Amino acid sequence: MKNRKFDVEGMTCASCQLTVEKAVKKLGAEKVNVSLLTNTMDVTDDKLSDEEIIDAVTNAGYTAKLRGDTKSKTKNPKEQLEKEAKSIKNRLMISIPLMILLMYIAMGEMIGLPYPKILQGNEGAGLYAFVQLLIALPVLYANRTYYVHGFRALFKKNPNMDTLVALGSAAAVVYGVFASIMIFYGLGVQNNEIVHQYRHDLYYEAATMILTLITVGKYLEVKSKSKTTDSINKLIELQPDEVRVIRNGIEEMISVEDIVIGDHIKVVPGERIAIDGDIIEGQSSLDTSAITGESMPLDVEKGDKVISGSVNNNGSFIMEAKNVGSDTTISKIITLMEEASTTKAPISKMADKISSVFVPIVIVISIISFIVWIILGYDFSFALSIAIGILVISCPCALGLATPVAMMVATGKAADNGILVKNAEALEVLHEIDTIVFDKTGTITKGKPILTDIITINDFDKDEAIEIASALESDSQHPLALAIIEFANKENKNNKKARGFNSYTGKGIEAVVDDKKYYIGNDKLLKEFNIFSEDIKNIANKYSSQGKTSVFLFDEETILAIFAIADDIKDTSIEAIEEINKMGINTVMLTGDNEITAREIANRVGIKDIKADLLPQDKDKVISDYQSNDKKVAMVGDGINDAPALMRSNIGIAISEGTDIAIESADLVLMKSNLLDIVSSIKLSEKTIKNIKENLFWAFFYNIISIPIAMGLFYPRWGIKLNPMIGALAMSLSSVFVVTNALRLKSFNIEYKNKIEYKNKKVNKSLENNVNYDNINLIDIKQNQEKRGSSMKKLNLNIEGMSCEHCKLKVEEALNTVGKNAKVDLANKSATVDVTEDVELKELEKAVEEAGYEVRGVK
Repeated sequence: MKNRKFDVEGMTCASCQLTVEKAVKKLGAEKVNVSLLTNTMDVTDDKLSDEEIIDAVTNAGYTAKLRGDTKSKTKNPKEQLEKEAKSIKNRLMISIPLMILLMYIAMGEMIGLPYPKILQGNEGAGLYAFVQLLIALPVLYANRTYYVHGFRALFKKNPNMDTLVALGSAAAVVYGVFASIMIFYGLGVQNNEIVHQYRHDLYYEAATMILTLITVGKYLEVKSKSKTTDSINKLIELQPDEVRVIRNGIEEMISVEDIVIGDHIKVVPGERIAIDGDIIEGQSSLDTSAITGESMPLDVEKGDKVISGSVNNNGSFIMEAKNVGSDTTISKIITLMEEASTTKAPISKMADKISSVFVPIVIVISIISFIVWIILGYDFSFALSIAIGILVISCPCALGLATPVAMMVATGKAADNGILVKNAEALEVLHEIDTIVFDKTGTITKGKPILTDIITINDFDKDEAIEIASALESDSQHPLALAIIEFANKENKNNKKARGFNSYTGKGIEAVVDDKKYYIGNDKLLKEFNIFSEDIKNIANKYSSQGKTSVFLFDEETILAIFAIADDIKDTSIEAIEEINKMGINTVMLTGDNEITAREIANRVGIKDIKADLLPQDKDKVISDYQSNDKKVAMVGDGINDAPALMRSNIGIAISEGTDIAIESADLVLMKSNLLDIVSSIKLSEKTIKNIKENLFWAFFYNIISIPIAMGLFYPRWGIKLNPMIGALAMSLSSVFVVTNALRLKSFNIEYKNKIEYKNKKVNKSLENNVNYDNINLIDIKQNQEKRGSSMKKLNLNIEGMSCEHCKLKVEEALNTVGKNAKVDLANKSATVDVTEDVELKELEKAVEEAGYEVRGVK
């Protein structure tokens, strides 16, 4: 199936989205998804042409443009929303003052306010009507969009909320104009009875009030929508405009759009990486938190892969472009987020569904009533007043307020208690969630590594190990180093000083302490110095299975100590997940860790379902898989790698301590980073939905009572007829009731607000207060080192196919995967490498062949 993306302009509400979807689906399109967040439309179909799709959208009253394949930055969706918000604000600046003035003129005399004599009584009725019409006209014109879209939707047989607004306000205006004409007629023929009758039938204020209140709601909606697109906007801003490329030995700055696969790009400290690639020269430390959510810097060197969106902390390097344009990691994440926003399941539009039936019924009732009263012999003005009265009493003001007012109060209540509801729609579906998916690092855990175990080797003094390690790490900002330094400071084991620092990128550091050289780093550094054994490997594996990282301290002869570092579980994680499980909601944990580590953490917090060994894009797929099985999913995360999953889920919940983009991608943000607030949010959602249903009931209750009266059913026998003024008053009172009812949500009590005893005490004390010490006696590693060193041999290989420095780097890299200290002589087409006695020639030949070259001989 062919998939195409279109930019759509002119959409303002969910009804607009539905209209566009219906217009394209009528053409026979296989799949159509329209997003109000990004103002885009995805169409999956092989038969329809681009022109047919664009024409369908145009005929529906909107504009569409095909988004072509491009390497340029993605279109920023916030600009159109800001433009729309500014337009609505300008309308409100006209509408609100004039509405207040009109309400005063229409009702000031009735409630005893000071009132101009020239507008009083039958003598002032003409001026009274003319002034009201004069004030109403600018409001009607400023909000003409409701009439344009509302009547267009009606003519397209797809009535929506705009149609209700248009009909209600237009009915009031039409009746007001008719009443004004009758007033002037009565004045002309000096019939005070006619003047008195129609002086009280002017309803310009009802029309302006409808338009103004609905416009306020529209403004709040657009502002909210603008905030929801910030996540995509920030991702777009992560894409640099220019890069430093080396072509034919010349270094120059070019547009990122002009980069092609194979280009050599130089990256200097502080620069953000624009495309994906492999380092071919140099080394550095990268901040990948913007993409992976990982707080620890990533050490990289020749041969390592780097991804777009990362920041180069220190050191310059040259990389070869592998993925460019829409294939880069950052572009794929943007695409995932856009797709997630278009495919997100729409929340229940109860008011829209009722309106789609209610509006045609009201129109039919109004027409039938008019005809019946004419047939019964009543005059035209009586029948017309009945018809217009029905439309006025059916004004959608309360219907339009029923949901947004309750949402506004609920979101305010949530904000007061540290729960930021960025998208009010989230509260409409949160209580229906049956699956909550948690990211591990920074969500369930604190995201701050701490020292948990110290293992000394062959009775080496543990205090001495801490002192030396602290001195070695004193100048480092690496999170693992900070964990050691923090513990040493706490134990006052920070008195030693180090000098002569030397860094092994991605492996560790060396320095002199007390006139002796020491090293601290990972297993790669141990292997480089041949200080590694099966015993050490088994110890490291033991702590890896517990979700811990091992850091090794050694000198030039033997290993001295091992430091195990782990990420502590948050105080509220266990309690929160236990409460969620009690609610019958399935809990799932996602992580890039291996399954053993993931299972250990999941068992501690009470999660039974885990998804481990995940890449960033895999999280989004997990959410999609659950949704394909009819699950309503909430995703809780804190990193940019969680952003697509947060957007894809029915409800995205971010931790405030997480990355900015994760927060912007979510529907809810837990400002206190307290997972117990998820439970509170679900309960608040239940209360809010109940309140909305009450509001909707009242919004129609007065119609159920008043429409039969407006139809005149009780007039022949009891002379009861609904004055349109009473209809307008009933409409106003219904709105007041809806607002008052919604305010009851302020009394909702957030659960667990003062609860400070958490059940994760069952898991033992916090890691930072429970550092374990141990000593392990091993055989003298120096002897093993010398034994292994004596079994090494140097080989000289003749290699065909090498022609440049790049070839040299690739061959050396290939040979070092089997042996070490590989050196290439381009002039002689040869290479030397140190290997152990047990290495076979075919291993070397295979490594070189996989790099694209051929071994022709060995000495």
